[in-house]
Amino acid sequence: MYAPVQQPKSCSRDPHEPLPTDSEAVAAWRQRMGTEEAKTIYKERAATAEYVNAIARKRGLQRFSVRGLDKARSVLLWYALAHNLMRMVELAPGLVGG
Repeated sequence: MYAPVQQPKSCSRDPHEPLPTDSEAVAAWRQRMGTEEAKTIYKERAATAEYVNAIARKRGLQRFSVRGLDKARSVLLWYALAHNLMRMVELAPGLVGG
């Protein structure tokens, strides 16, 4: 997983240095996120995944007007379908007759 390390409460320690309470997996993740390769991958992820999240918020998908995990999942699936169809129309208008 490539996600940024949270900002430390104090600036005196390196955020990529493992904490004594970290598990082996978390310690390895912290060290991996400090590498240049991870920073490059995260920048690429931010350019794609964060764009989709921003568009979802812009289109009003901030709060759900339904209750329950199944209903929220249905709303997300409908949104994903609508998003993919809109992208298809933008990228390949000849496929949809647009």
